[in-house]
Amino acid sequence: MKITFFFLLCILPVWGYAQTGLFDSDSVLDLRLSGDIRGLMNDRSDNPGDHNITLTYLEAGVERSIPISSRTRGNFRRKLGDCIYPPVMLIFKGSQNANTLFHEQQKLKLVLPCKDDDYVVREYMAYRIYNLVTPKSFRVRLVKLTLDDTRKKKVQEPFYAMLLEEEDQMAKRNNAIPIEKQIPAVLANTSSFLNMAVFQYMIGNTDWSVEYLQNIKLITPDSSAAPFAVPYDFDHAGLVDAPYARPPEPLKLFSVRERRFRGYCLNDLGEYKPSFELFNSLRNDIHLLYQSAPYLNTGYKNWIRKYVDDFYTTINDPAKMKKDFSYPCDPTGTGNIIIRGLKSEK
Repeated sequence: MKITFFFLLCILPVWGYAQTGLFDSDSVLDLRLSGDIRGLMNDRSDNPGDHNITLTYLEAGVERSIPISSRTRGNFRRKLGDCIYPPVMLIFKGSQNANTLFHEQQKLKLVLPCKDDDYVVREYMAYRIYNLVTPKSFRVRLVKLTLDDTRKKKVQEPFYAMLLEEEDQMAKRNNAIPIEKQIPAVLANTSSFLNMAVFQYMIGNTDWSVEYLQNIKLITPDSSAAPFAVPYDFDHAGLVDAPYARPPEPLKLFSVRERRFRGYCLNDLGEYKPSFELFNSLRNDIHLLYQSAPYLNTGYKNWIRKYVDDFYTTINDPAKMKKDFSYPCDPTGTGNIIIRGLKSEK
């Protein structure tokens, strides 16, 4: 009995760790990247190379370090001349991350601020809203990031950044597989697509399309089922209101804060009823999500409450709802335009 008890004491920490994943907590993770940070951030070529980096995080007050490699990604943000930081990819080598918080990860997108980390936090909140809508969504983890340039012997002040769940991991969690296939939006799973399109309208995001896989990933449980459209990259949404964000020119909008419903045409608007009921049921949860977030300032919280409430006013007013959600049926309008955007550069 004593031997068995001792054996359990030895293996319980391993078992416990296997049950804990990077995205299983909403707490802000303290993260440090050490190495030639300047070399990494300045590598904004069309074919960026891999840079050896050490990732360090705090676990129960104890630092744990993992040797990884990293490279810049995403042409749009990489080539914005006024952005301090490009987005980067964290690449884990072999089994170096075994028995760590990152044990399930192979590649991870790390979203860094262009300049002000407030906009990273705002985009993080958009992901959190969609997590409330459906589990078929990308999970995110907010981090307080420190960049330690060991070559220049310079440590920067910590700032907010965001880790984004891998596509394969998101699909596996939903008993599905990712597919790379351009399809008309009407061939996607209907109820899931409508929920997604209403969500995009709510946050004021028009920079997406199923047809060109523009900021959309498709997953499916099997080859015969209609795929589910899973959105990502919300930094051009009105809810984020990033200084570099502009509406796609074909939509003829003045600001990303303007809402434009970009689902396909439905002659029977009653088909939106289940989606509207879902969002109405989430209204208090969405407001609570923002009001309880300590990393958002009061001014933004007040503005976002009004911005979200305007959405609810529209979906619960038959006349306003008909005007906005019938827009894709207008052949003279821009609601039925398919956005290709920067698909080839993402």
